[in-house]
Amino acid sequence: MGRLLERLEAERRTLIETAIESLERGIPLAENEAVQAQSRKIDRLIVRLQEQNAGRERHRR
Repeated sequence: MGRLLERLEAERRTLIETAIESLERGIPLAENEAVQAQSRKIDRLIVRLQEQNAGRERHRR
């Protein structure tokens, strides 16, 4: 889980940087495909992290 969490944090930083650039250029975040793609990437990582955590919970019982 450690590497996945590190990757998630790195992707979040990338999202923040991309969002800031978008706003500085006057492009709404909802209209910026790079921001939306990065957000979807983070969503997928969160799902993987949740799945891993759920699997660990099942093994503890």
